[in-house]
Amino acid sequence: MTPWPYPLWIAHRGAGKLAPENTLAAFRLGAAHGYRAFECDVKLSADEVPFLLHDATLERTTPQSGSAGERRWEALSQLDAGAWHSRTYAGEPMPTLAAIAAYVQHNRFALNIEIKPTPGHEARTGEVVAQHAQRLWAGQPLPPLLSSFRPEALAAAQAAAPELPRALLLDTLWDGWSGVARALSCVAVVSKHTLMDAALRGQLREAGLRALCYTVNDVAEAERLKALGIDGLITDAVDRFSPA
Repeated sequence: MTPWPYPLWIAHRGAGKLAPENTLAAFRLGAAHGYRAFECDVKLSADEVPFLLHDATLERTTPQSGSAGERRWEALSQLDAGAWHSRTYAGEPMPTLAAIAAYVQHNRFALNIEIKPTPGHEARTGEVVAQHAQRLWAGQPLPPLLSSFRPEALAAAQAAAPELPRALLLDTLWDGWSGVARALSCVAVVSKHTLMDAALRGQLREAGLRALCYTVNDVAEAERLKALGIDGLITDAVDRFSPA
């Protein structure tokens, strides 16, 4: 295998649970804890601006409710995505993918973009996110890793920007997952950490696929996975694990 260019430790949604997820404030806090690789969730606004948000709806992380994908970016950009977490972060907005790209490139950080479509918009989200990532990282030495639980989104990303690396996310080992990963020319599989064992690690290695795991917050579990030769550990516990 060619050398894996991404760091082992990856900060989940910027800084795990220590700051409002998927915000620039979270990325800055993760960086302050020494992290140089980050994961975030990206979906589309109604006018197809890629922006950071995990949920399909707004109520968990903003004062509004309803489908985020049904609102235009101008309206979404004005929402408070920080006060739900703590008063310290009141007024923190949701960033665009372009804003995150500028931040990580300026600091020479690595990024894992999870394509998180609004239900029913899987293919279009994969296509547009990949197109934007291709343009935003043009000429950069380290492209973002595009991942998704939705094969339709990854297939559209593959068609739109085939040169960007892709990873299939797995929360279960559903029938046919390995064939889908091959068909999508994935470079990695990102599995729920409890799925990863020596057999799965060996299967991935034999297929030429890198193995990453989410969301690894326990010290003993991290040691178990590192002993298996895991290539990436996505964690909320940025204050517990030193990425050095």
